Amino acid sequence: MPREGAGPDFIEALARGLEVIAAFGPERPAMTLAEVAGATGLARPTARRILLTLEELGYVRAEGRGYSLTPRVLELGVAYVRSQGLWDVARPHMEKLGARTNESVSIAQLDGSDIVYVARVSVPKIVSLAVQIGTRFPALPTSLGKVQLAALDAEELEAVLAQPTRSGLVARWCPDRAERDAALREVRARGWALTDEQLTLGIRSVAAPLRDGSGKVIAGLNVNCHAAETPVERLLEHHLPLLLQAAGDISADFARVQDVPHVAVS
Repeated sequence: MPREGAGPDFIEALARGLEVIAAFGPERPAMTLAEVAGATGLARPTARRILLTLEELGYVRAEGRGYSLTPRVLELGVAYVRSQGLWDVARPHMEKLGARTNESVSIAQLDGSDIVYVARVSVPKIVSLAVQIGTRFPALPTSLGKVQLAALDAEELEAVLAQPTRSGLVARWCPDRAERDAALREVRARGWALTDEQLTLGIRSVAAPLRDGSGKVIAGLNVNCHAAETPVERLLEHHLPLLLQAAGDISADFARVQDVPHVAVS
């Protein structure tokens, strides 16, 4: 059966291949052919051809009777991050912020109603949720999500939040519309966002928006800590000023990079 939404220019084979890659995850690091077919809704012969093609391209490896992804799949995500130029600009500022706060520092961008982590400088600590590049969380209960949602107009906000999360996580904070709008107004007014165990127990963070040269919010930058180690007062009095400075410096540097003329020389 053709995939839903297929138009005249839609390449169904490509869509099926991406669906097979996306079917793997922490709960399904390896799958048999039958499991891949079941997870994607593809016929077994079709799933087999796709797996063999991905194996030949180096994105999948065969292990006994099953299949698993290879590290080469990371190139697909890294290509996106590198194409934005944001990581190269942000890295020294993130490393400095991490050293000054002794906490992990991350950048995430909106993808539908979720945030997806695109850059991270980690400090080894025990936290209740593992985060790495590509990790996806519901946007609204996160500080990184709030600073980006607050930058949307009312119509954009409703359209974004109408999309179902693909994170597989149910947040502790599920506000009604009035509470949500009040929270985002507060974020918009002060220019930063705090999340205190709203996503899950033990996670506390503060975030600031990152902007491009036109002033548009393109991502969020946060400092993340364990609630048992870092009280809110420490987060706001010590970490927040450093975070705001780093976010401003990254935004300014990114704007400068965008302003540099790019000339192709043959």
